[in-house]
Amino acid sequence: MVHINSTSQGGGVAEMLHSLIPLMNDAGIAAEWKVLHGCDDFFAITKKFHNALQSEHVDLPSESINHYLETNKQFSSHLSIDHDFVVVHDPQPLPLIRFFDKAQPWIWRCHVDLSTPDIGVWAILEEFVTRYDHMIISHPAYRRETLTMDQMIFHPAIDPLSEKNRDLPAGVIADTLASFGIATDKPLITQISRFDKWKDPEGVIDIFLRVRQEVDCRLVLCGSMAPDDPEGWEIHQRVVEKAGDLVKTGDVIMITCENSMLVNVLQRVSDVIIQKSLREGFGLTVTEALWKERPVVASRVGGIPLQITDGETGFLVDPDDTEGFADRILQILRDPALGRQLGKNAKEHVREHFLITRLVSEYLDLMTRENGNGNPSPA
Repeated sequence: MVHINSTSQGGGVAEMLHSLIPLMNDAGIAAEWKVLHGCDDFFAITKKFHNALQSEHVDLPSESINHYLETNKQFSSHLSIDHDFVVVHDPQPLPLIRFFDKAQPWIWRCHVDLSTPDIGVWAILEEFVTRYDHMIISHPAYRRETLTMDQMIFHPAIDPLSEKNRDLPAGVIADTLASFGIATDKPLITQISRFDKWKDPEGVIDIFLRVRQEVDCRLVLCGSMAPDDPEGWEIHQRVVEKAGDLVKTGDVIMITCENSMLVNVLQRVSDVIIQKSLREGFGLTVTEALWKERPVVASRVGGIPLQITDGETGFLVDPDDTEGFADRILQILRDPALGRQLGKNAKEHVREHFLITRLVSEYLDLMTRENGNGNPSPA
């Protein structure tokens, strides 16, 4: 099996593949991982695809489509595929199938929210999607009725033994906080996410300002700048401007480095983890925080409700309800016992449903059914 995506770092797809590939090899599958390389213009175009799939209206000129196809064509000329299965992740390498004589099952793994895509952009991508044998999505609501292929549901998963999720000694936690200048003298509220408009970091600032009126606290916004996301620095600058003097005083801390240990530490020491997504294919940062027994307040969108049962494993709030977010955060800050109970319930939920070994098993089941000349049944 070969997995193909557009970045080796930053974001949940790359993170899962870092664990999935060696585990599949340990299970007896010769699994490889190939990364499509593109220029800045290519990733600006594919970011528009991403936004369009998550409901934004986007007009793409023919020159952009041609550049998108040409980049995939050039990559295909250097890509040897003699595997038994090909898994292509997300829109960036989707057209690759057009440039090969397909001699094996091809699977498109779409990680984004497909529930209400821009019709025009979806029509462009659907031409390529229909060439695939199977599509894997994260939620039943992402199924597309116009597709006749199998549309299977594989929930994303975390590796509990990775640097981002393994247990940490107290000394390592203290040293990491000190090296990044993060004090814990006040309650800590944290969002771990790319600086992406769909993660609404500007909205997080609004929530923090509301909470801060009643409880003196600190906010950390931590998100890496992935190579395939050209909008990150623009969003980051807007958040800096909105936070204003709070950045200078250290009450709002913004971190852009790729550091799994830091993420692990922040998720363990934060009093509340927030995820104010406007759209969310699944939200592995939620899964990570739940695994660490942290109370999470998150948007009731996309794949997040698959992970959080409101009031049992965390709190769900409508994404445009700033007051609702603030009220739930304040409730946790004022009742630490409630936060501990939510966290305890959350970890067991993740243990049962969202660990990487389950994802390996689902891929192995798919391969077994194909090798047995059977067709996978839709989830």
